[in-house]
Amino acid sequence: MTPVYIRKAGYSDPGLREILFDMLDACAGAAVGRGARVLVKPNLLMPAKPEQGILTHPSVVRFTVEWVLEKGGRPLVADSPAIGAFEKILKQGGYTEALSGLNAPRRPFRESIHVDIGKPFHRIELARDAMETDAVINLAKLKSHTHMLMTLGVKNTFGCVVALKKPEWHLRSGVDRDLFARLLVQIHQAVAPSVTIIDGVLALQGQGPGKSGDPRHLGILIGSASAPATDATICHMLGFLPDRLPTHRAAEALGVVPTDIAVQGDPVCITGFDLPTLSRLTFGPKPLQGIVRKHLTQRPMIIAGRCVRCGECVSYCPADAVTIGDPTVVFDYDRCIRCYCCVEICPHGALHAADTRPGRILRRLSQVLSRR
Repeated sequence: MTPVYIRKAGYSDPGLREILFDMLDACAGAAVGRGARVLVKPNLLMPAKPEQGILTHPSVVRFTVEWVLEKGGRPLVADSPAIGAFEKILKQGGYTEALSGLNAPRRPFRESIHVDIGKPFHRIELARDAMETDAVINLAKLKSHTHMLMTLGVKNTFGCVVALKKPEWHLRSGVDRDLFARLLVQIHQAVAPSVTIIDGVLALQGQGPGKSGDPRHLGILIGSASAPATDATICHMLGFLPDRLPTHRAAEALGVVPTDIAVQGDPVCITGFDLPTLSRLTFGPKPLQGIVRKHLTQRPMIIAGRCVRCGECVSYCPADAVTIGDPTVVFDYDRCIRCYCCVEICPHGALHAADTRPGRILRRLSQVLSRR
């Protein structure tokens, strides 16, 4: 049996610490003992405030660190943000204050080691801090994601790819979303967290996982020793089948989704959670796929009045498809691989994934035909 624990919670609830301690005891109690090196890996995507729903909440991180210390372990809080200085993220996100007084170093991932994650990717560089430790506590955030539908437990460990190596793997996967999902699952299996806890107290819907998304209060924490189990459970809670989630399909293909999931705790049913629409990125005859993708799939576009030409999207784009223009950045949609990294990391929430006009017409036509 693979238990998945669901508990209703709030960040200011007096019982939050006890809820987290109970989850950690149940899922990771045997993995963390006296002297154990423990990586606490939150989602620290970018500089953001707790009320924006982008990062794992500092209270969740603090109580997790307290649990490790009570067990006699040696916690390290670390991640590899997409943009922004690590110290700025700690300060703006409330972690500097939350972790004050605790014997828990915090730093960005810097050093990598080569790890063979198997076919088709084989050798990949992963953070030394994640691979040379006794246990990993995966503290993910419940968020929508313009490229992968949602970022939950499995995808959170992609943060163990250090810094600008992430865009490189987006480029290697190209326009094949399922191939990228397989990469995420294989990285997750290599990192092998002892426990995954997903912070869904304040979630992010719409065009997440960054500042183009919209915070939504759900008031839940979900935990398990299996991230594929937590992710599948959340899909059911939100009212859709897990097969819509690319990482779930990849995990099933690799045989790592438990078949004996047992949900325990507070029953929750969430309606109306706003998820992005995922366009198919590869379809039609191979010689025509580039043309079809350019004109029919969603593309990153500027939200009027928000772009300040800071250049973050230009620096991060794995396909070199963005340049500084006037009055906004300019996209080369022939080069764009539709990974939507630019939407994810824009510090001003100035980008979104939008249908082209032909794509909009085709989507409406398919909706009409599906009703017949």
